[in-house]
Amino acid sequence: MGSPSEEPNREAQEVRHRVTLSQDFWLGAFEVTQRQWQRVMGANPSWFADGTDQRPVERVTWHEVQTFLERVNVGREHERFRLPTEAEWEYACRAGTTTAYNIGQALNARQANVAPSPTEARSGAPMPVGSFPPNAWGLYDMHGNVWEWTSDEHCPYDGADVTDPTAHCTSGLKTIRGGSWYFGSDSARCALRYTHRPQDRGFSLGFRLVREVR
Repeated sequence: MGSPSEEPNREAQEVRHRVTLSQDFWLGAFEVTQRQWQRVMGANPSWFADGTDQRPVERVTWHEVQTFLERVNVGREHERFRLPTEAEWEYACRAGTTTAYNIGQALNARQANVAPSPTEARSGAPMPVGSFPPNAWGLYDMHGNVWEWTSDEHCPYDGADVTDPTAHCTSGLKTIRGGSWYFGSDSARCALRYTHRPQDRGFSLGFRLVREVR
């Protein structure tokens, strides 16, 4: 996890360290859509709810996602759905690569739903999931479209080797990953860490699910 010191736009918090993930998990190929959210929750909170319900759901708080998960997991004995940890998210985003993006050292608005420039951000919107090619592991929109909640609190990396990390500290913030249509490609780097309070909602903030078998 993290980024090398020479990576453009690197932040000091992206301390590079070795992570081992010891348990199998399956990450959703797509961000959770408005259609899926409405089917479970009965309403669509999205700012961009214009009938294109294959767009990712947005304007959902971390706490609301927990309610969604509670409902989805009712009656499931041998599997459960949850948010990815920050480590799982970065592992899946990279898909075996070590570059700034999972397609190389650069990314533009023709390759992912990111803002072409700061002045053009307001003209964009989330696009239907899967509108751009997937990464090498078949996962779509790991760069751009909407930011994605993770389960972890936003805590500093200490640089040590770690196995199956789950971050808990007193920051009061949750880590979100992936960038969005409203931000430029520099925010969509694999290692970029951003935050929101768990009660926050935004028109470029959604999530995807992990499925694990018990």
